[in-house]
Amino acid sequence: MPDCHITYIGQRGDALLDLVQTDPSIDAVETIWAGKLRRYSGEGWCQLLDLRSQRLNIRDIFRTIRGIQQSYVQLGRIRPGVVFTRGGFVSVPVALAAKLRGIPYLTHDSDSTPSLANRLIAKWAKLHAVALPPELYPYPKAKTIMVGVPVSRNYRPVTVAVERAFRHELGLEEYTHVVLITGGGNGARKLNIAVANNARYLLTAFPDLIIVHIAGRSLEEETNMLYDELRLGAARKRVQVQGFIADMYKYSGAADVVVARGGATNLAEFALQEKPVVLVPSTQLHWNVKNSEALAKQGAVWELTEDQVEQPERLGRLIGELLANPERRAALGAQLGQIASPDAAAKLASIIIRTAVKG
Repeated sequence: MPDCHITYIGQRGDALLDLVQTDPSIDAVETIWAGKLRRYSGEGWCQLLDLRSQRLNIRDIFRTIRGIQQSYVQLGRIRPGVVFTRGGFVSVPVALAAKLRGIPYLTHDSDSTPSLANRLIAKWAKLHAVALPPELYPYPKAKTIMVGVPVSRNYRPVTVAVERAFRHELGLEEYTHVVLITGGGNGARKLNIAVANNARYLLTAFPDLIIVHIAGRSLEEETNMLYDELRLGAARKRVQVQGFIADMYKYSGAADVVVARGGATNLAEFALQEKPVVLVPSTQLHWNVKNSEALAKQGAVWELTEDQVEQPERLGRLIGELLANPERRAALGAQLGQIASPDAAAKLASIIIRTAVKG
């Protein structure tokens, strides 16, 4: 819609807010207080004994209440035709304020398991857009629409020529093999440690290899120290650690193998590029585990648990097996490509516009 105005409401203090503020698609950025419920898969009732987490949970209840008040005021000023949420905890106060204002809102779930935030606000949502078949979700079927996972238009199948162009642009053309490590926007300490522990094996077995490691902004210095402590000598220059990158598509497009967690958006991006992926899902994020298990059963990714990557060189040897076998890499990437939804963003945009017009 040519007269469409997009306002992003994010969490106050979000470390990644600068990415939204510089996005040309976003017309305005607002912030509110928000809080989350700290609960960790597999820890059960023992979580109640974690006094620090319980103290933060209580604090965040009041932040959420404050966020509802702020959202109510902001929505009254903005007067949007529709509110769209991807399910982060900042969505809860915004959606509840929209309900109070009589503004329709939509939810979207990228993972096979709805987020807690979306479950909390589901009752009053106009529609639920989902990544997978509707029967997998606990929403009313009449209000649930499968759209896939929308990703940037920069993600598309990567040919040999495109891969070569990305490597040239990123200054990686001198290397025969490129391995990309990413733990998501905030990084993942366990994955960072596991990869560092396997770096010596990989760098020795493949002298023409570079490891590009996206560690997370808060973990960049720590991860660099992990590699420094290995005393790799001249091979240390073949490890490139960055805290965060905005143009992930170039790095994943340039990579022979991608090692990641199990986030649905990343998986959708790599699927469009048809990249071979090794997943090490976080046991604390049950949707990571479910996404990873489902794709591993389909033969679309290779999977190792966090316990398995603690075994000496196991992760390194698995990555090495893919690096040494181009045909297997191609087959794995093609299988992951079967889940790609290249028109997901267009479908979702159409639903949002129709809802805004109908009210």
